[in-house]
Amino acid sequence: MQVVEANGTYLNSRRDGTRGGPTVVFANALGTDLRLWDGTVAALPPGLDVLRYDTRGHGLSGAPEPPYAMADHARDLIGLLDAHGIDKAVVCGISIGGMIALQAALDAPERIVGVVAMDTGHKIGSADGWQQRIDSVLAEGLGKLADSIVLGWLSEGYRRDNPGAAQAWRHMIARTPDPRGYTGSCAALRDTDLTPRLSELRQPALVLCGSDDPSTPPDLNRALAGLLANARYREIADTKHLPCIEKPHEVAGLIAAFVQETTGG
Repeated sequence: MQVVEANGTYLNSRRDGTRGGPTVVFANALGTDLRLWDGTVAALPPGLDVLRYDTRGHGLSGAPEPPYAMADHARDLIGLLDAHGIDKAVVCGISIGGMIALQAALDAPERIVGVVAMDTGHKIGSADGWQQRIDSVLAEGLGKLADSIVLGWLSEGYRRDNPGAAQAWRHMIARTPDPRGYTGSCAALRDTDLTPRLSELRQPALVLCGSDDPSTPPDLNRALAGLLANARYREIADTKHLPCIEKPHEVAGLIAAFVQETTGG
C-alpha cells in the first residue's frame, strides 16, 4: 500500500513489477477497488511496471464531497502519475475506470500513450437512471442493491463454480460504509458524454467487453471502438461486466500484447 496525494485527494495505490519497464495503470470499476485486478496482474508477463489505485471515493482512497466530474477523476490519474514519477503510461480501466482512461487520454495525450477500455462506453446509461441510483443509495445504502449488482458483474457459471468469491465481491458492495464516493462517481457517469471529443483521441486503443455484459453491452463497446481513430475491439466469451475476475488470464494476455505493440516493450 502506498498512499499519495494527487489533485488534492489522497489515493491508495500499489506498484508491482519491473521499474523501468512499460508502465500500465489500472483503474477500477464503480463500487470496487484495486483488488479487482489481482488475478489479471498476477497473470501478466514479467517486465511490466504495474500501478493500481483506488479511484476517489473507493477502497482506501479519500472521498471528497460529491458530486464528482469525470475530469476530476482524470486529474486524479495524472496526479497519481506525477506522484509516482511516471512520465508516460498505458491506462487500462473498466466500467467508469474505462471512461477515466479515455478522459485522461483526451486531456493529457502527452502522458497517456495507449488506452485499454473495458466494459465501458462513451456514454453509459441515462441521466435519470443515474440520478435514481444516487437517490436510492443515499436513502437506503448499497446493501439493497448488492445482489442485483453482482448478478450484472458475474456470469451464472462463475457464481456457481466460485460461490465464495462471488459472495466476497458482494460484500465489497454491501459493506460500503460511506456512500459518498459511490454516489459522487455516479454523478460523474450521469453527467459525462465523451462522444463529441472522441475524434480527438489518436492514441492506440483496445476495447474489450464481456460477451454477456448487461450494463455496458457489446454493442456499446463496439460503437466506442468505431468512434476512435485507432482502436480495435475484442470480446471475452461467457463473461459479464467484469471479465478481469472471470477470465483474468485471457484479459492479461490481451493487455500484455497491446502494451508490447504500443510501447515496443
